[in-house]
Amino acid sequence: MGIGLKLALAGAFAVLASTAAAQTKWDLPAAYPATNFHTVNMQKFADAVKERTGGKLLITIHPGGALFKAPDIKRAVQTGQAQIGEILISNFENEDPVYGLDVVPFLATSFADARKLWAAQKPVLEKKVAAQGMIALFSVPWPPQGLYAKKEITQLSDMKGLKFRAYNRGTSRIAELTGAQPITIQAAELSQALATGKADSFISSGATGVDAKVWEQLTHFYDTQAWLPKDLVLVNKAAFDKLDEATRKIVLEEAVKAEALGWAESERLAKGFLETLAKNGMKVAPPSAKLAAEYKELGQKLTQEWLEKAGAEGKALVEAYRKM
Repeated sequence: MGIGLKLALAGAFAVLASTAAAQTKWDLPAAYPATNFHTVNMQKFADAVKERTGGKLLITIHPGGALFKAPDIKRAVQTGQAQIGEILISNFENEDPVYGLDVVPFLATSFADARKLWAAQKPVLEKKVAAQGMIALFSVPWPPQGLYAKKEITQLSDMKGLKFRAYNRGTSRIAELTGAQPITIQAAELSQALATGKADSFISSGATGVDAKVWEQLTHFYDTQAWLPKDLVLVNKAAFDKLDEATRKIVLEEAVKAEALGWAESERLAKGFLETLAKNGMKVAPPSAKLAAEYKELGQKLTQEWLEKAGAEGKALVEAYRKM
């Protein structure tokens, strides 16, 4: 081998070694399938960061609870086991009532109202996660929530005895107040729970119903538009601070874009999810007048319960939202 070729190869290896040394890899655990619009949105975010940093920062998405289960993702990011992760905000209402603001029934029932609610909630949440060593990167809502069941529901008493999938404190409370049996089941476990009869009813968005192909076990969906829960992408601050200034700037810029895109996509897809449920044989309908009235009354009770738990901070948040 000639000296020139040896020098060229040595130079090439040096460049490769330098690139590898400079490359940072982050793991992003997510609770939902790879095809879910939240996961797709995060993949676009990761791809954009990779492209704009020239491959210096690689973010690998781990969908479907494969790396960490939904309730464990926040702790994983906080402790640095994962550098970045996606959580359902309301999963952590037991930690602090503020995390449950967006699932207070019938407080914010449209995308426009959900935006206002997020504007009120965001600065408070940012401070809370910052105190735990994390940065709130971006948030995306689910479409409005409706009631899934294996039978016709015309009034709340019809829910008595149903095995009701709960995923946070609010949904557990709804089950308790309606006589249903609350069973904690995360999104990644929903299909199996329905197939085995562990659950036969729940409140969620059309997106969740499509992900889980609920028409294989359930028959009815009532578009109650109870609330619009949000997911939040958190990043470990120590991991973020290790990035160079240019890379940090790119991550923050792409986060802003991902939030805007995610909100638009959630709203765009909302109607289509319900159409998919109907095309697959489910009866998709608005709630009866009686059910709607009972839900509204239930919502008022749960709002008051939440305000009592959240105290002055919660009252200030709701007042700020209502003034927008």
